[in-house]
Amino acid sequence: MSEQPTEEEAVYDINVEVTAVLGVATLLVNQLLKLGRGAVVELGQHVGDPVDLRINNRLIGRGEVVVVEDRLAISITEMVQSSK
Repeated sequence: MSEQPTEEEAVYDINVEVTAVLGVATLLVNQLLKLGRGAVVELGQHVGDPVDLRINNRLIGRGEVVVVEDRLAISITEMVQSSK
């Protein structure tokens, strides 16, 4: 007979989408269509600015980009309080 999971354990297997937003750019469709390989799109942030960390499109924190072995990662520097 299996034990029932606790309320906390019941959510452990739910998938969430985690997104790190490096910046945002607004382009006109004709500008977008002109982009090709090697094109550079400037983002609205500067080097050293914090990166927004979102879960299911809700801002939950900010951090900085770091390199772990050969992969990019986010080191969380700030957690944002929920407005609810």
